[in-house]
Amino acid sequence: MQRFFPTFAAIKPMPMNYPISITKIAETRISKVDFNNLGFGKVFSDHMFIADYKDGVWKDMRIVPFDYLPMHPAMSSIHYGQSIFEGLKARRRANKDIIVFRPDKNLERMNISAHRMAMPEIPEDLFYSAINELLKLDEKWIPDGENSSLYIRPFLFATDEFIGIRRSDWYKFIIFTSPVSSYYSGDVKVYASDKYVRAFPGGTGFAKTAGNYARAIQPVEEINKKGYQQILWLDGVEKKYLQEIGTMNIFVIIDGVVLTPSLDEGTILPGITRDSVLSLLKDWNIPFEVRRVSIDEIADAHNRGALEDAFGAGTAATISPIMAIGYGDDEFVLPPVSERAISNRLKEALTLIKNGEVEDSHHWLYVVKP
Repeated sequence: MQRFFPTFAAIKPMPMNYPISITKIAETRISKVDFNNLGFGKVFSDHMFIADYKDGVWKDMRIVPFDYLPMHPAMSSIHYGQSIFEGLKARRRANKDIIVFRPDKNLERMNISAHRMAMPEIPEDLFYSAINELLKLDEKWIPDGENSSLYIRPFLFATDEFIGIRRSDWYKFIIFTSPVSSYYSGDVKVYASDKYVRAFPGGTGFAKTAGNYARAIQPVEEINKKGYQQILWLDGVEKKYLQEIGTMNIFVIIDGVVLTPSLDEGTILPGITRDSVLSLLKDWNIPFEVRRVSIDEIADAHNRGALEDAFGAGTAATISPIMAIGYGDDEFVLPPVSERAISNRLKEALTLIKNGEVEDSHHWLYVVKP
């Protein structure tokens, strides 16, 4: 089957020198933060990084106090949706090193998204320099809690002051950070919808662009009323093949084999946690298949007692157990989490790797330079 998007390897480093000016906040706000009750995405650190793209080059790289942004009413990203983002996390290792999990993959995916949305790529040196300096400056904001981390949000959007659909000339690249606890407070129930569609082949399903998430809000509100937390998207053509969950990639285990949907049609976000899960399964010689998985196959496996596990994989939650999958008037209830050997092992392994508590044999950790 034709692949509609470039692989991660398609992005090449662009070594350049990007000096960053730093303006520190007059007084930190950290003393006002309750680190025992963080939630997710509600608290923001002292500083943010900003860079502007004009005349075909990146310029005016700066770290400034976190604040509101002035904008022109005709700013093109508001009207035409040229906006992409990423999400990654920083933690502190026992030896006090600040570590980030697989930021190279976030950069590569961001540049793939940028290419699809007709936006400029983020140079490698710019990306790493910005994250490095920002984390050094706000390192005290990295929480110490067991399920906590410092969430890093890079995003890029068009800033042309122009009403008209075309590639913009001006862009702004910003990174801010946010101390967070777990995204999900517990296990999740998902509902497989054949009413709404997230992506079609040839579209933007593989890109981490803002519109992909906006279109999920109304469907999720509807399934919340049914008692489900997240939507399980089905393909847009036959409306029977699993795609992804609202904020995660999906895995199921049937008859001892781990299954996850293929990325070949370009309708699914190529998750970094997803890629990490597949690497670990290969290391452990656990059988897995990357292929089309239908909701009918899920129903059949459940009916014959072969649906052993289902879980979401993503940056925010790492591994999130799925307790039930709803579809139409049916609900496929999964076994208790305590009985799920593979997903529990994956969650423990990924947590230890992300926290820097075990050997980083895959070289997945970036250590912030002093």
